[in-house]
Amino acid sequence: MVVKIRLKRMGAKRRPYYRIVVMDSRSPRDGRTIEELGYYHPVEAEDKQVKFKEDKVREWLEKGAQPTLTVRKLLNKNNFFIK
Repeated sequence: MVVKIRLKRMGAKRRPYYRIVVMDSRSPRDGRTIEELGYYHPVEAEDKQVKFKEDKVREWLEKGAQPTLTVRKLLNKNNFFIK
């Protein structure tokens, strides 16, 4: 089983926000999550757009979870560097 750190869409039409979650890679986007790590709110002011638990993200990365390209960019943009 491959575990991914990815975005789960929430909110309403034209007012989306996303949770940063850990999921089985085969699960649908809105399927069951293993753990929630934070959120991404693209409509908010830039300093309030992304919030996540750094210790939990590191823990999942050490366990072998793979972030999606979008999540990787969001984390790196917020000074959480992933190679």
